[in-house]
Amino acid sequence: MWCVSTFRSVSQRKLFGNSQFIRSRAVSALTQLTPCYSDSSADESISIPDKSDTKIDDPVWELNSCGVIEILNNLKKEPISALQIFRQLKERGFKHDVGTYVAIIRILCYWGMDMKLDSVLLEVIKSRKEHLGFDISDLFEALVEGLNVEGSNLLARALEAMVKAFVTVGMFDEAIDTLFQTTRRGFGVSLLACNYLLNRLVECGKVDMAVAMYKQLTRLGLSPNVYTYGIVIKAFCRKGTLEEAVDVFEKMEEAGVTPNNFTYSTYLEGLCSHGRSDLGYQVLIAWSRESVPIDAYAYMAVLRGFVNENKLKEAEEVLLKMEEHGLMPDQFCYGALIRGYCEVGNIIKALAFHNEMAAKNIRTNCVIVSSILQCLCQIGMFGEAVDQFKSFNDLGIYLDEIAYNVAIDALCKLGKVEEAVRLLDEMRRKKMVPDVVNYTTLINGCCLAGRVSCALDLLEEMEQNGLMPDIVTYNVLAGGFSRNGRVKEALDLVKYMKEQGVAPNTTTYNMIIEGLCIGGKVKEAEKFFTSLEDKCLENYAALIDGYCESNHTEAAFKLFLRLAKHRAVVKRSSCLKLLSCLCTEGEYNKAIKLFDLVLSSVEGPCEKMCTKVIAALCGSGDMKKARWVFDNMVAKGLTPDVITYTIMLNGYCRVNCLNEACDLFNDMKERGITPDIITYTVLLDGYSKVNFRREKRFGKEGQKKDISPLLVEMKEMNLKADAICYTALIDSHCKSNNLQDAIDLFNEMIDIGLEPDTVTYSALLCGYCKRRDVDRAVSLVNEMSLKGIEPDSHTMSTLYHGILKAKKVQFQHKKSADFTGMLFEVG
Repeated sequence: MWCVSTFRSVSQRKLFGNSQFIRSRAVSALTQLTPCYSDSSADESISIPDKSDTKIDDPVWELNSCGVIEILNNLKKEPISALQIFRQLKERGFKHDVGTYVAIIRILCYWGMDMKLDSVLLEVIKSRKEHLGFDISDLFEALVEGLNVEGSNLLARALEAMVKAFVTVGMFDEAIDTLFQTTRRGFGVSLLACNYLLNRLVECGKVDMAVAMYKQLTRLGLSPNVYTYGIVIKAFCRKGTLEEAVDVFEKMEEAGVTPNNFTYSTYLEGLCSHGRSDLGYQVLIAWSRESVPIDAYAYMAVLRGFVNENKLKEAEEVLLKMEEHGLMPDQFCYGALIRGYCEVGNIIKALAFHNEMAAKNIRTNCVIVSSILQCLCQIGMFGEAVDQFKSFNDLGIYLDEIAYNVAIDALCKLGKVEEAVRLLDEMRRKKMVPDVVNYTTLINGCCLAGRVSCALDLLEEMEQNGLMPDIVTYNVLAGGFSRNGRVKEALDLVKYMKEQGVAPNTTTYNMIIEGLCIGGKVKEAEKFFTSLEDKCLENYAALIDGYCESNHTEAAFKLFLRLAKHRAVVKRSSCLKLLSCLCTEGEYNKAIKLFDLVLSSVEGPCEKMCTKVIAALCGSGDMKKARWVFDNMVAKGLTPDVITYTIMLNGYCRVNCLNEACDLFNDMKERGITPDIITYTVLLDGYSKVNFRREKRFGKEGQKKDISPLLVEMKEMNLKADAICYTALIDSHCKSNNLQDAIDLFNEMIDIGLEPDTVTYSALLCGYCKRRDVDRAVSLVNEMSLKGIEPDSHTMSTLYHGILKAKKVQFQHKKSADFTGMLFEVG
């Protein structure tokens, strides 16, 4: 059972029926739940008498504790004046004792000046015993003895404030002890203080302590209210014991306490934070059907849960349901979705939702904008990121330092360092103070552009502005010096860092090693690497990366093998880089050797590594080894994606292994991986080539592979054919002697706005030539030229051979006719 089946409406009940005291004023839900609730209304809503500019004229040394207590008691009807006197005395050197503190606390409690009371008690708690001259426990005893006589309300308020003060400074043990001391003395426990303490314990990660305290308090007779239950549900959800959270709902029902929006949202948030967003959504829908009061925050919790689990389609569904139930999504709902799509690199969707926000007059913010800008940069669209930044700026959207930093970084990546510097100046004009991150980004841009002296100027400016470079700044400079071949400066920087008290780390050394290789200083990089006393695997990885970047692939491979002999395998990214270089250079046997070693390592290969090797082997036609890599990939628990499957299918089709391709295609669908238009195009092309080969070998009677099931699947999946797919289909029909179908597809392609290319024209040209329709073939080539599509050598060769074949046939027909005529004449 995952939720309480019914939620009864109950009338408001007294929470402290048998207690000795109860607070006179109601406190809002927010004050019971937030970590540091505001009671400014308490200090402002009550009319408090005051005489301004109250001063002490008597010398402080003539006053004693009794005299101060008398002064304060005389001012009990003027609490603000009393507090001013109390503080003035302290400032002038008077040492307040337990008696004077009790006197001021009594006045503040009487007038309900909770914020001032909190301030006084915080001063006491933060002060040391030696400075105060008394222990806090002495103050507690005095308050219990003094205020109990005057009424339980004053004592309750004082003890609440003391608990709250302890909690504020994180002294949870003392806060709990204060609460339980009140019960041991026969006083009722303040529910407000309990809720505040419980909530802070949960927020500070002391969940077990919160649960234990809740159980102890209920044993002592505490009657929890809806906020207490909500906090306990939150505690169980944070622990991950969701069944216990459900039990709390049942206890609420038994106690006649109706859950509120906070209670429901807390449970849903708990489910979603533990990867149970699907269940959270089911609960949300079930509750909404039962007319349970669900607010926008509950929907937001589920939506955010789906986003965190990368289930973005489901998150969109929550957004739609929210609107169906009359709740308007806010910037936080849209912001979560936009963030999700940005994290997976789907900028189209992210911008679509951002536009939807604008259409609904929902204001965007700098967090959402920064997500979009960062996404554009992550997918390499630096120019678009800069344009989008300018667009946001022109619209008057507030852009913070993070957004500016993304734009500066994008400009630097584009080589527009001067424009990036102007953006830094613009920040200053807007009263933004550039920080270490902003300067480091700009320094990196200068280094990338080869402007090392400019980078040093920025470093100097940064230090003059009181900003100390951090390890990241120095690492960026180290990499910049090295990539630009400035060996001495790079090594001097390491010494300078040590002088400044910044210890170079592994990244520093790696930046220098790899950077020197990129800068063409491979020998110097090797020398620096050798000079390192304590080399780690990361340093070896940096040298392998450097070798790869400088086209020293053989040296990188030898170093990799040397490490492998000692059962050490560098990080995946370095393995992938080396693997890519080996594949690019056609060293497939070495690539397989590397892959095999990585396969036997603890970490194992990644999807990208497997796909890279598979693509290289398929390209070389070695499908046996490609299949071996593919099978090992699956055996390692890695799931091939649509790209990997399509590469394999293409490989099989190229070597005329259509049956293996079809089997793999079925395996793909059984694993739940949806084929895309490229997958179908590869198969259609494969079918076409097989049919063509069979026709050449066996004639028209040869059995052909039927492509219609593939076309039906494409239609059912609503896959729209692109130019490449149309070309494959046209080629297939031409090779199958279905010229009219090929012509229809060619015309359809143009009608829907797809532009045929040279390959498309060549495919149709083959069909015309096969039918010996020379006139239409020549006309098609002329049409290409008119459209500005230059026929390539293959196109012209096809036309030439088509014309020759047609003329040969015509000549044979003419010879046959002449011979027949001669026979008739002889007869």
